[in-house]
Amino acid sequence: MAFGFSVLKKDSGTRARLGRLVTPHGEVQTPVFMPVGTQATVKTMSPEDLKNLGGAAERSIGPARSRSTGGQSTGGGRGAEIILSNTYHLYLRPGHELIARLGGLHRFMSWDRPILTDSGGYQVFSHSQLRKITEEGVRFQSHLDGSYHFLTPEGATGIQEALGADIIMCFDECPPYPSTFDYVKESTDRTLRWAKRCRDSKKRDDQALFGIIQGGMHRELRLESARRTVDIGFDGYAIGGLSVGETKPLMYEVAGYTAEAMPEDRPRYLMGVGTPEDLLECACLGIDMFDCVMPTRNARTGTLFTSSGKMNIKNAKFSEDEAPVDQECSCYACRNFSRAYLRHLYAAGEILGMRLNTIHNLHYYLTLMDDIRNAIREDRLTDFRREFYQKQEVEQ
Repeated sequence: MAFGFSVLKKDSGTRARLGRLVTPHGEVQTPVFMPVGTQATVKTMSPEDLKNLGGAAERSIGPARSRSTGGQSTGGGRGAEIILSNTYHLYLRPGHELIARLGGLHRFMSWDRPILTDSGGYQVFSHSQLRKITEEGVRFQSHLDGSYHFLTPEGATGIQEALGADIIMCFDECPPYPSTFDYVKESTDRTLRWAKRCRDSKKRDDQALFGIIQGGMHRELRLESARRTVDIGFDGYAIGGLSVGETKPLMYEVAGYTAEAMPEDRPRYLMGVGTPEDLLECACLGIDMFDCVMPTRNARTGTLFTSSGKMNIKNAKFSEDEAPVDQECSCYACRNFSRAYLRHLYAAGEILGMRLNTIHNLHYYLTLMDDIRNAIREDRLTDFRREFYQKQEVEQ
């Protein structure tokens, strides 16, 4: 099955789009959040867990309450339709050649739905003390054993082809924030040259290749990067280099005018973003795809996302609280366990606590995206957005 993307409906009050991605491993409804499976696993979760997220079910503890407010969905029950894995980490361990010999990433991790792999560029550049950038590529030291490696645009593309993901990304440089205009321009120009090399070296026809728009926080550079990346020609386009320390208003501003410069008939992917508010705001700006470690990482440190804001399950006030984490949530954790139990698991350092917290947070994220899609479908995203913020409270 060839890669394809279609816009099914546009929201009249925002720039949000309802869409459908078609890949060799299935279809994906957009806007979509992709759970991050850095090392061929979403931490604490099995593939079956991921497929069971997002559905409605009867709660076995606490008062049952409908999630329906203004026609909101209780979740489609389709679970995670696509996940992200990391080229840098899989290249270093266990190695892309081994994964290819074992049948590719889908078979290796027993995941039969779509996968997107990032190029490894962000991870390489985040270890600034361990790498040196040249026009040819990047020489870097492994964070695992200190061994030296040299990654080029052609190499990053070849690694991703060996892994066999449905969507692969161009090798790019993510400039730090803040950076001077001159540095960002030099970096952006190099990313554009690398993007063409990625496209020219791609061999597999069953994988979609996305170009990445950089340019820092400079409108002129962002728009130039968007124009020139589109001129090279890709199956989809991503916005990189945001959520790197800038303010929220600035991030939304840059994402907004960059999205407007991206093709209407191609998926728009905002990399590494973010909070539930970020997903909602940026979906309203016309973004189709998101990924972030936030729901899984926060779960492991005891922070849970709920319909009324963030909850710190470590808080002593929950030690005898029999209520579920979120009365409006239908995830496995909320249907079966109390806040008191989850707090106990965290305090005891039990693995089950991290697992249940992760199930809850990912269920919340995927259900939020399902609600956003339904609001677009019913042309009421502006009302949904207002209701979402009305329900938010201070951190619990």
